Amino acid sequence: MDRARLAEYLRTRRGALQPEDVGLPRGQRRRTHGLRREEVAVLCDMSIDYYSRLEQPRGPHPSEQMLGALARGLRLSLEERDHLFQLAGYATPRRTAGSAAGLEHVNPGMMRIFDGLQDAAAQVVSHLGDTLLQTPLSVALLGDERSHSGLARSLHYRWFTDPATRLRHPQEARLIVADLHASYVRDGAGSRADAIVSALLAGSTEFAALWREHPVAGRYCGPVRIVHPSLGVLDLHCQRLVDPDQSQQLVVYTAAPGTESAEKLRLLSVLGASA
Repeated sequence: MDRARLAEYLRTRRGALQPEDVGLPRGQRRRTHGLRREEVAVLCDMSIDYYSRLEQPRGPHPSEQMLGALARGLRLSLEERDHLFQLAGYATPRRTAGSAAGLEHVNPGMMRIFDGLQDAAAQVVSHLGDTLLQTPLSVALLGDERSHSGLARSLHYRWFTDPATRLRHPQEARLIVADLHASYVRDGAGSRADAIVSALLAGSTEFAALWREHPVAGRYCGPVRIVHPSLGVLDLHCQRLVDPDQSQQLVVYTAAPGTESAEKLRLLSVLGASA
């Protein structure tokens, strides 16, 4: 690990970002060129002290998980992320969609769009249904979908194994299987899609029956019905922006103006996760 060069690289990348690039207000008394350390720490979901020690440089050897958080927070491209890992003494992460690195990294362009949607019910999901980013309103609407681990990170997996997930996301089972089938065909044997499919074939007769039919579905989202534990049914519309390079989607839920669902969504934006 080259602490001095890692620290220099972090300072350089922090200085290259402006508040507007990450959805933050500039304010009138900003003297720092680029972002402040405390702002980067929040974006990376780590303590200010930890991040500051990395820049000084006198910090600990960051784990691959922490480096992934730094790459997301600093809006690094794949090439810039690879350089970060190398400075920290790690091999360049694999870029396959089923790898841990591919699962966690969000394209900077997708991040910039996401940053501008903080008041909306928006989230970034992988092609396997793993939620990578959520706005506060998305958490209030759907729960914290980033809190799961292992195969349960995938909505596709949870839908067939967790009754609470199925209740909150009442949708057609065939569409979920079709979406997973497309990922399995693309990623192939030994991939994370393969692991999810194998687990579901062994644990769900419903999934196994649908899987044998080779269902095919498009990317259209359209109307969805979500059952919130406190507010009940919300009839929403779903829009998806697909990033072909990263196999990720930006998903935004909206309600028709003047409807009961629109009022419930407004109420959620006020009450947050406490609703």
